[in-house]
Order: sequence, then structure tokens, then C-alpha cells
Amino acid sequence: MVQRGKIMSVMLENKQGLIAGDGILPVEMARHAKENGFEVICISLANDNLKELKKYCSKVYSCHPGEMTKIEKIFTNEEIKQVTFLGKVHKRVLLKLHKFDKRAIEILKSVKRLNDDEVMLLIVNEFEKHGIKVLDQTIFIKNLMIPSGVLGKHKPTENQIEDVNYGFWLAKEMGKVDVGQSVVIKDKMAMAVEAIEGTDMCIRRGAKQAKRGAVVVKVAKPSQDKRFDIPAIGLRTLKTMKKYKAKLIAVEANETIIVNQEKVIKFADKNNIVVMAV
Repeated sequence: MVQRGKIMSVMLENKQGLIAGDGILPVEMARHAKENGFEVICISLANDNLKELKKYCSKVYSCHPGEMTKIEKIFTNEEIKQVTFLGKVHKRVLLKLHKFDKRAIEILKSVKRLNDDEVMLLIVNEFEKHGIKVLDQTIFIKNLMIPSGVLGKHKPTENQIEDVNYGFWLAKEMGKVDVGQSVVIKDKMAMAVEAIEGTDMCIRRGAKQAKRGAVVVKVAKPSQDKRFDIPAIGLRTLKTMKKYKAKLIAVEANETIIVNQEKVIKFADKNNIVVMAV
């Protein structure tokens, strides 16, 4: 349970800001925050979870990710001093700069490379210049972080463990250059490395190459900034694996969020998929 007041050297404000992409994670944050006595003001960058967000947020504003001036003005008017980023905002949005306002374009022009960390760090710094502190993504949802071990009834084979070890190393190397967090492995060969498409599409591409029995590995970047891009998987990830006949997913223990854990384990058990944290 998150207590109102001081946590992890941060004095939490009663009124919290949330910038929500799609998926269940922003909803879980809003729910936990509300249950612990916080008021949540949400800026929604997606539509798939809007109905659920409205259950737990006192106000929900809809914005495009490139409307920086509008977003900053909303938080200033709402007197928001702390904000959490959660949910998926597809990287392809960076290919549609015509939808970005002047302020967002100025920020992006100062980036050497349009990769996740550089873009997000500039956005975080922009908020903090305006007196809005960006919080660790896990403060309100630490119960979703997964410790080491095998989840569910299916255990990995020796060959799968070898693929996991190789995949873990490879994913960490890719993380060093901020390419992605996920890789797909088969027989100690890389089938796919996550790029702009995201985890689910990486699984689709790699598992199709592998034909069947692919191993998926997802890790935190070596210098992961917990204010953004914490690795997460959920039921959608497992459904993609089933569709393309991947048989194991390994995530980094104590660094990864598993959403709807009970449903994920139940689905994995039913479909002979190994889920583990290493």
C-alpha cells in the first residue's frame, strides 16, 4: 500500500498528475492512487483506456503527444507538482511531426537521435523546468513488479535456458545503445531485436522466423531511468506468443511489471507457455 506523505525520499502531493498512454498500466496507477487517498488528474494520449481512466481520475483531458504547450498549461492550471508517465505511446508518433506544436518541435530539434531515452529525458527536463517533478513509474504499482522465479506450472528446458541466457545478454547489449528492450531467440540465434515496432511486433517478426518454439527475452536497459519506459508485459504479449507459436518469455526480475498477473499465468498454463523472471 502506498502511504500519503513521504516515500522513497519523495514527499508525495495529494494531487497527482498522470500522463497516460494506452494499456492497463495507467489505469492500475490511477486505481491504486485513488484507493490510497490521492486525487489524480490525467492527460490521456490514447483512447483505448479512456473509459477506465475516468473511473479513477477526477479529471481526464485528451491530448496528442505533441501538444506540449497544451499539456503544460493543463498541469499549471490544475496546480500539478508531480506527474507519472505510464502506458504505451507508439514510437511511430515521432514520424508524424506535422501534428506537433511549436514547443514540441523545438524540443525535438535539440535531440541528436530520436531514440527513447534522449527524447524522454528532454521531455522530463522540460516538465521539471516548469516545477513539475516526474516520478518513478513504479511508486504506485510496486505490487506488479516480479521477483525471480518461474511463474505457472511449465518449467524451461535446458535448451530454453541457454536461449534465455543468450537473449538476456543480447537484450542488455541492445539496451546500451537504446535500441529496444526485447529480443526473440531460437537455438541461440537471434530471430529479432526490438526496434521502433515495439515488443508485440518484435515477437511476431521473430517467432515467424523461428517457425515454432521461439524464446522471448525482455529486460530493463543497463542504465534504466525509472521515470519512463519500465519494461512491462501482459496478456496481450502472451496472446501474441500463442498466435505465433513462441513458447517461453523471460523478463528481468525486480525490474519488470507483469500486468494482470493471475490472468497471464492462467493463460500461459493453458497454452503451454513458460513465463519466468531471471
